[in-house]
Formats: sequence, C-alpha cells, structure tokens
Amino acid sequence: MEPGAKQVSESVAASGSGVGRFVRLARPTQWSKGVFVFIGPLYGWADGQEIAWLSVVLAFVAFGLVSSAGYVINDLRDREQDRLHPRKKRRPIASGEVSPGEAKAFAALLYGAALVCTGGVLALAPGWAGAWMACAVVLYALNVAAYTAKLKHIVLMDVMSLSSGFVLRVLGGCAAAAVAPSTWLLTSTLFISMFLAFGKRLGERRTMGDGAGSARGVLDGYTDDMLRMVVVATAVGTLLTYAGYVQDRAEDYTLGFNLLWLTILPATFGLFRCMVLVERGDYDDPTELATGDGPFQASVVLFGLMTGVLWLLQGAGYVG
Repeated sequence: MEPGAKQVSESVAASGSGVGRFVRLARPTQWSKGVFVFIGPLYGWADGQEIAWLSVVLAFVAFGLVSSAGYVINDLRDREQDRLHPRKKRRPIASGEVSPGEAKAFAALLYGAALVCTGGVLALAPGWAGAWMACAVVLYALNVAAYTAKLKHIVLMDVMSLSSGFVLRVLGGCAAAAVAPSTWLLTSTLFISMFLAFGKRLGERRTMGDGAGSARGVLDGYTDDMLRMVVVATAVGTLLTYAGYVQDRAEDYTLGFNLLWLTILPATFGLFRCMVLVERGDYDDPTELATGDGPFQASVVLFGLMTGVLWLLQGAGYVG
C-alpha cells in the first residue's frame, strides 16, 4: 500500500461514525449563496404580489442540497489536489475522515432529498411555475456536474459556469414564487456572482502564491493583473446594473428624491471592502469573508435594513 493511501485508511479508521464529518462534507455554510433564491420573491412581495413562501423555502433547500451533492462529488474527484492546499487539506475526504464509498452514498442521498423538495414545489406552485423551477434545478445540477468534470479547468468558462449557477438560483426562486424576473435582477446577479468568483481566484493567488496552480489548476491560466482587472470590471458592472434598477423604480420610492438611491452607499462600501481584503490576501474566499469580516457584514445588514424599510414604506403608501 502506498504511504498516502495508508495514511488515508488510518484516518478513516480513526474518524468513527460521527455525523459531523458528513455535515462538514456538505458545507452548509455555502448554503448562504442560496439567498439568491429569495431575491425575486422578496421584490415581488414588495410590489404587492402574493408569494407562496413554503414553495420558495423548498426551492432554497432543493438548490442547497444539489450544491452540497456537487461539493461532495467535487471533493471526491479533487481529493489528491486538495491535500496540497493549506485549507482544503482539512476537508473530510482529503483528510480521510470520509471514505470514497461513503461520499458516493452521501451524494446520492442528497440528490434524492433535493428531488423530494422539488416535488414539493411542483405540488405547491401554480400553473407551470413549478415545472420552471424543476427545470432550473435540473439545469443547475447539470451545470455543477459540467463544472466538476470539465469547465473548472477552462479559463473564464469556470467563472461563467459558477455565475450561471447563481442566475439559475434566481430563476428558480422566481419560478417557485410565480414572479417574473426583471432584466436588471438577472444582470446584476450575473455581475455580482462573477465578481465573487474572480475575487476568490485572486484571493487564492494572494494567499498561496506560486503554489496556487497546484491546488486549482485553472489558476495557472490567470495572472494577477488580469484578475484585478476583471474584479474591478465586474464590481463596476454590479453597481451600474443595480443603479439602473434604482433609477427604473424611482417612481415607487420617491419622497423629495429617490430614497432607494441610499442603498447604493452600503452596496458600494461592501463591494470595495471585499476587493481590499481579497487584494491584501486576508481571505481567499468572499463567502468566508461574508461570515468573518465585521465591516462587510455591517454593510450587508445596513443594505438589507434600508431596503426592507423602504419596501414597508412603499407598501404603506408613504413613498412613491
């Protein structure tokens, strides 16, 4: 037996049968990305539409389960590379806590649970809305599979695939709530998801230096200057498309001036804060930044509070 395989076997034997290793393998913290499922329904609710929230929650869980299954398959395929990464080497499969056989069975269980949730949406959503949501989940699963198998190794296509996953979450959430997604919403989602993905790659190059390509091969196809450029470009694209949405809704939120414009301030700070921390190498993943940096979290909370208050004022007829 090779030394590496022996170490893995010993680690598996020592890991026991605790469920904690499977919870970590599913990466539940990454479910935070599923907040995009709620964006369309929330804006629809703010516009006075009736929303089937149980259907939306089931859609959120379905996307989360599919994403977790995708992470399991990805970690299974990349376990040798992950062992070379300073952080990824502690993942359950790479460290040997979960065996390949257990990982495959767990992925199948997650896909099955996602199918059950999707069936729930089909039963609850009106008309063809449930079918559209099911299509979004299937496309999302196929996109995750394509990313794991091939696209993550192709420069730019890796980011486009990841960004498409966010857009599909938005479409799935809108379908579950029977809300028509706006062009501004879809475009802003595309840009901010590309910003997060390119930011992650820049952060990994910052924290790992010349060894970044050994842990994520596609990074050898990027340069720091290129990543800085696209991070800035996608950040600007995010702000401009959101500003377009703000301008488009001016009639609904005007009291002396367009109050919705105020939400651009925390949004701008949050994006720029993320850029600064990734550039410094403090974080190699914007998702971890979102759960670990106080000022960034404050900007997100402030943006949410301001938007929520304006929704309530608009619904009560005080603005617009």
